[in-house]
This record gives sequence, structure tokens and C-alpha cells, in this order.
Amino acid sequence: MTDEDEIREQMIDAFEGADYPISSPMDLVPALPDGPGTKFESGEFSMTAMELNTKTSGGEFPYDDVETFVDDVIEDLKEQGEL
Repeated sequence: MTDEDEIREQMIDAFEGADYPISSPMDLVPALPDGPGTKFESGEFSMTAMELNTKTSGGEFPYDDVETFVDDVIEDLKEQGEL
């Protein structure tokens, strides 16, 4: 079973090092520990940062902080049936 809180925590850890505010997904890449291949995993859920970018709407850029960005990504994943 996928733990949404675990995924949220992994995303915050991965994306918090970006230079906020961010204006596009490309602003996040330098902060990712394994670049676009950075994986987020819990239970049956496994997705790389690159896959997130292609499977979600991309969000409402710009974002001023990591929490708002991750909240939107999680919500989008839920709407897509991924979480």
C-alpha cells in the first residue's frame, strides 16, 4: 500500500534544495540527488522525477516554496489515479 505521507516527505527532501521561487520543472533538476532519475517510492508506487514531469499537469508555476509545489504534485497524482 502506498503511503502518501512517505511520498510527500521524499518529494520535499528532493525538491527543497531548489532555488525558490521556481518558474519551471527545469529549475528543480539541479536540486535532485540523482537528477531526473531520482525515484520516489512507497508500496506499489514508484516514479522518477522525469516520469512525474510527464504524468502530471506540471503545476501552476511559479512556486515560492517546496510545500506548495509538492502539495500540487500530490493532488495531481491523486487526480490521475497514480496515488
